[in-house]
Amino acid sequence: MHGARLAGLRAPLTSDELNQQLRRCLNDDTLPLEARIIGALTSLYALPTTRIVALTTDRFQRDGDDAYLTINKHPVLLPPRLAVLIERQITSPDVSTSVLQQSHAGKPGFLFPGRPPSRPRSAETVSEYMRKHDLPGISARNTAMMEAITDLPPIVVSDLFGIHPHTAYAWAQYAQNSWAEYLEAQSAD
Repeated sequence: MHGARLAGLRAPLTSDELNQQLRRCLNDDTLPLEARIIGALTSLYALPTTRIVALTTDRFQRDGDDAYLTINKHPVLLPPRLAVLIERQITSPDVSTSVLQQSHAGKPGFLFPGRPPSRPRSAETVSEYMRKHDLPGISARNTAMMEAITDLPPIVVSDLFGIHPHTAYAWAQYAQNSWAEYLEAQSAD
């Protein structure tokens, strides 16, 4: 495998587990708002925590009934429930997040501000926070990436998710090898 390019590769979730996690993030009101948004972004768009914490509020836009989040350079249509969650995070944040207080010197604020609010949260803190709520980040991201890379050409995944083309091709190779191993194991039964 392309070790350096696929660093952090952990056992992916099954597709069913990923879908359950996504449903939980979109529908479970007992989860904190931030955990729901972060988990959904990971499950849908294979975004690593480092990219999620760097998102600024200006990356979210509404166009009529549709809502978009600009990932890399491309506005991506959001599911309506996720759009509502992100809007709620921006307009009525938890007091501890200080989202409304974070616009500094004309710069857009972070969707998940740190302390001080002019800085993003650390990826390590967010990863711990997600584990605390039983939302596996890396495993979910790996599954989301595998699903994307099997549905779309690697160069499209590279451009859409903002990853290096070589990394996208390495993921495609990994996905192809994983499917081959799976099919081989099935035929042996």
